[in-house]
Amino acid sequence: MKRLLISIVFAILTVSAVGAQDSARDRTDLTRLLDEFLIGAGSNDPDMHDRFWADDLIYTRSIGQRIGKAELIKGVRSAKPPKPGDPVTIYSAEDVRVQQYGDAAVVAFRLVGTTVKDGKTQVSRFLNTGTFVRRKKKWRVVAWQATGIPSS
Repeated sequence: MKRLLISIVFAILTVSAVGAQDSARDRTDLTRLLDEFLIGAGSNDPDMHDRFWADDLIYTRSIGQRIGKAELIKGVRSAKPPKPGDPVTIYSAEDVRVQQYGDAAVVAFRLVGTTVKDGKTQVSRFLNTGTFVRRKKKWRVVAWQATGIPSS
């Protein structure tokens, strides 16, 4: 009986440790995916957008408009390419929080867009929350909410 109890406790501890490792790896993967996406978004890379968003995406813009992936990708593809000397916006994520629920995760962060235009730096900030789902071993965003933070 004592051996059985020890075996059960050992099995539970082993499963818990493996689960914690998987969760930490998933957090790292999600944060890396977000960082890669922000680099691609800064250059308006349609392929990165296509990889990041799920086909059944619900995206709520900061202006209160909802769109899906097809409309989002259409907007990215129809954007005029930047001309030499045009300002470039660099995006970064601050205060990234990941809450995982098995094959789903909520990623919340502060998006910071920094643009240098006419020698002046302009910074825009948003609070973004994305719901990711792992399908076929790949994380994709199924829901996104962007809320503008008023400049002070």
